[in-house]
Amino acid sequence: MKAIILAAGLGTRLKPLTNDLPKALIQVNKRPLLHHVIEHLKHHGIKEIIINVHHQAQKILAFLKANNDFGIRIEISHESEILETGGGIKNARWFFDDNRPFLVHNVDILTDLNLTEMIKWHMQHDSIATLAVRKRDTRRQLLFDNESELVGWQSDRRIERAKDIALNRLEPFSFMGVHIISPEIYSLFPTEDHFSIISAYLKIVTLNKKIIAFRGDQYYWFDIGKPERIIEAEQFFDKDRL
Repeated sequence: MKAIILAAGLGTRLKPLTNDLPKALIQVNKRPLLHHVIEHLKHHGIKEIIINVHHQAQKILAFLKANNDFGIRIEISHESEILETGGGIKNARWFFDDNRPFLVHNVDILTDLNLTEMIKWHMQHDSIATLAVRKRDTRRQLLFDNESELVGWQSDRRIERAKDIALNRLEPFSFMGVHIISPEIYSLFPTEDHFSIISAYLKIVTLNKKIIAFRGDQYYWFDIGKPERIIEAEQFFDKDRL
């Protein structure tokens, strides 16, 4: 399976650390986030990766060169302007030329999520996308029915259902920033170049396409979106774990 690492963001919430570095190169336990994610993907047998870049892209390219692309095939999808998560995946379509499902991993997510089991889950359920989710208090959550299929979302202000399912049959989960996508989804993407992948998912399920949840509650998970999250992650990991 191939993968894309989404690394084009400006890392605004990580300022001032991202004044001089792209978010992908912010370090946790003396290793850049990008290093951790690549090694996680390699551990689960993924050896072909494309990385979308924008902010301080040349520093990411130099980092990859210094590490000999980690001994695998790594390609770059350079965005002259940020295309958002969905647009970034759409722009990298040329890389996924084998007509097989591929994995998407946000660069600012640190987790030991079992990607091998997640890939098996995706294949077994014949879904157009599989989203890693967990129980977590957050302002915005995705809603799934009792068959673990995506049907809508809720925030602290409102609930929106893409399908007409009774509220008492819905279960909220937070998205972990890791997903597997089947290639036929490209024919269902919006025509515009800039869009959120979650917004696209919520529209796609109205077409009776199945998007399912993969539960990841038992795995560690850190969203390195703010400086304090770096401190939390480093307190959790000992030097030999990552």
